[in-house]
Amino acid sequence: MPHPQLRVTNQDREHVVEHVKAAYAEGRLDKSEMDERLHLAMTARTHADLVPIMNDLYGTRPAYVPRPPVHRPAAVPDGGDRVGAAASHVFGLMGLFIIGPLLMMVTAGRTSPYIRRHAVEALNFHLTVLGATLLLPLTVVGLVLVPVIWVVGMVLSIVGGVSALAGGEFRYPLTLRLVK
Repeated sequence: MPHPQLRVTNQDREHVVEHVKAAYAEGRLDKSEMDERLHLAMTARTHADLVPIMNDLYGTRPAYVPRPPVHRPAAVPDGGDRVGAAASHVFGLMGLFIIGPLLMMVTAGRTSPYIRRHAVEALNFHLTVLGATLLLPLTVVGLVLVPVIWVVGMVLSIVGGVSALAGGEFRYPLTLRLVK
């Protein structure tokens, strides 16, 4: 148990709030008791302030037991996931501008979070490029920039595909992230 005079963190407070809400849901507290305990938990400054909130619910054991952080290695995507994620980026080069990443997101992205992350990123990038392609020609400078944006878009799509094949993450620069 941390030293009683040690100041609490927001995570410590939230941990106690979760326990108070669970006790209310189980019927061990009424609404006014829950409100009072939530107020005390959210205004607590030290661990000693949190202990009385939990004592009659869980006995005299500490209100907060620090857990060591769990470091789980990120799941390494298999070969099929990497190819699918790379395809999400490269489909934009093949004239399937928005349709390719969208299809990858709604098909393979349902079963693979890795493919979905890459497909969403590629879709957002291609939507941004499409928006720039439609809006920039309205200005004289924009007419000159559109071919540059297309070349940069092709290069970045290749870089994204290679990054996906390598099993890494890739974020396109200057992208409006409309799809989550």
